[in-house]
Amino acid sequence: MNRTGLYTLTSGLHDEVIPDALNEVFIKEIIAAGAGFDFCGEDFSSYGSHDAELIYVRTGGTESAFKEVFPRLTGPVRLLTSGASNSLAASMEILSFLRQQGREGEILHGSAAYIAGRIAALCRAARARRRLQGSRAGVIGRPSDWLIASDPDRAAVRERLGIELVDIPMEELVTEIRKGLCGAPSGFPLKSVKHSVNPKVTQKVMDGALDIYGALKRLIERYGLSAVTVRCFDLLSSVGNTGCLALAMLNSEGIPAGCEGDIPTLLTMCVSNALFDVPGFMANPSRMDPSIGEMVFAHCTVPFNMLKDYSYDTHFESGIGVAVKGELPEGSVTLFKMAPGLDRVFTAEARLLKNLSEKRLCRTQVLLRLDDGSLCKDYFLKDPIGNHHVIVPGRHAKEIRDFLQA
Repeated sequence: MNRTGLYTLTSGLHDEVIPDALNEVFIKEIIAAGAGFDFCGEDFSSYGSHDAELIYVRTGGTESAFKEVFPRLTGPVRLLTSGASNSLAASMEILSFLRQQGREGEILHGSAAYIAGRIAALCRAARARRRLQGSRAGVIGRPSDWLIASDPDRAAVRERLGIELVDIPMEELVTEIRKGLCGAPSGFPLKSVKHSVNPKVTQKVMDGALDIYGALKRLIERYGLSAVTVRCFDLLSSVGNTGCLALAMLNSEGIPAGCEGDIPTLLTMCVSNALFDVPGFMANPSRMDPSIGEMVFAHCTVPFNMLKDYSYDTHFESGIGVAVKGELPEGSVTLFKMAPGLDRVFTAEARLLKNLSEKRLCRTQVLLRLDDGSLCKDYFLKDPIGNHHVIVPGRHAKEIRDFLQA
């Protein structure tokens, strides 16, 4: 359960208000909807020490009291309001004062379920900031040569996300792979090669793919990494295998792992993982029908813990190695991508209609219908942020935008 600091402002002019805010039906309903409070009352000395801080403006006539405590308040100020005792009216006056002072603020008002959901999102954002701060993301090899619009602003990455990018030579990974030490998957049972749709995926090929996983795990431990992206196409010639299986396994373990040395997409996956505990499906837009807002996305790797089922195939472009042919659950998803300079973000909500199985696409293939079909033409065909985009289960567009804006 999320724990949130709950502070109160009450005017003595409203004698109908009960002394203990926690005994109000309004607060009890929010708790019943899933919120958990650390009740601080009118003592603001611990303000700033919780995942989220709420100031419950219980009545009107509290504007001057807020002005007195205002110098102690850090960060965006969030005001909880009920539908009684002029609570909302007072909160609107307070929020106007905050804007005049150049401060960010927000009023939480509505049903108990809405308020509890918003509190949960605020707590997720606070935990995500802590998870990202001081983390290290490995860049193994340079970004692939075709990623000509994906060079990140490393200073912005460290300043705004708290992530340090660590460059690791591709030769170091290849050396580790050639040690032939298969990695043992942790956290989930891996299917046998009997679950392959391609006879080229033999046990020997599978063992080679697991060697790549083991090598990546050792580099992650050696460099203290929380995430990694690999110039994976170089592995085709150097070790005759692909990183698709290894990346699927790492992502399933909560270690964001991306293809082709694509750093902005890896950072996008890091934010997704910090917020929602899933890095997401890094995929290529393959085709679209702008007239109805439908798009096909595909790639040869996908986190196992996002799938309802999967089998093995070879890597699409090369026809070698072990790729993951996954089936994702139908339902709501969010498309997400951050720009290299972190100065722009794309989010869009969609519905995953079905999984495809076409020969001329990467192995995991999904058909989406965007809620806003105009984005096919106005964003993807006119002003996209690079190639790869990340597909995250659920509807999270606003929560992602709020987190990155903060």
